[in-house]
Amino acid sequence: MPLRVGTRGSRLAMAQTTTVCDMLRSRGIETEVVTIGTVGDDRTGVPMHKVGGQGIFVRALDDAILDGEVDFAVHSMKDIPAKRPDGLSTCAILRRDSPADFLVHTCPLEEVKVVGTSSTRRRAQLLRSGLDVEVKELRGNVDTRLRKLDEGMYDAIVLAEAGMQRLDMDLPGTRLLPQWFVPSPNQGTIAVVARDDPEITGQLGILDDAATRRDVEVERAVMEEIGGGCFTPQGVYCSDGFLIAEVLSLDGTRWERIEDNGDSITEGRLIGEKLHSIAYDLIEEARATLGV
Repeated sequence: MPLRVGTRGSRLAMAQTTTVCDMLRSRGIETEVVTIGTVGDDRTGVPMHKVGGQGIFVRALDDAILDGEVDFAVHSMKDIPAKRPDGLSTCAILRRDSPADFLVHTCPLEEVKVVGTSSTRRRAQLLRSGLDVEVKELRGNVDTRLRKLDEGMYDAIVLAEAGMQRLDMDLPGTRLLPQWFVPSPNQGTIAVVARDDPEITGQLGILDDAATRRDVEVERAVMEEIGGGCFTPQGVYCSDGFLIAEVLSLDGTRWERIEDNGDSITEGRLIGEKLHSIAYDLIEEARATLGV
């Protein structure tokens, strides 16, 4: 009997799910795809922090697993919130794709004046970058964002480079280096979440990449200690045990940043605690400004 996999219906989500299913099929494990709608897909006209934040793409899939509608789900790991329901297991984290953001634009970079993004982190980093730009709210899947760019509503939009790679998109623009435009924690990684049942997790665990899991677990430890939710402009990126973490003001004029070794979850928690302490005013300022 095939394993039932839950996924969002967007083209990117389906592509990521197909990747996982193909990897399982090559190992003799058959799957059946079940498409499930989420709040994040239904309410694209509202900023993320106003409709529930990071977990809006995940909750419906979690419920489907716990209710027995599906056996597992495939997520962009950056969408998975820190607090998780009992009875679930992140049983596989695939080898990381590009962690970087990509600024999509057809005009010369110096002519970009209006950039679309829904992320407070991306907004703050763009405003810090020295580019003379106005950043406007932009929600929706990749195709929706590109359509709005083509219609001239924006001069540029920000996409995750990993998503472009998974959709085989070769788009014009500028790669934003993760050393300065520090990515969202876990950006570029695909996670497989299943009911905490050894018969299921044992089959799916063969897809796990140990090196990627180590880096992203350190990033999640930092994220959990910083706190602040999706409304706080924060970037956390660990590569081969070297960690960069920062918290910015909403307008990108101020930030606190730590670069250090991040070889373990314990080190990640210590760095996260320190960053939370020195960036506390920025976190509280963002909370008060956005009313969350």
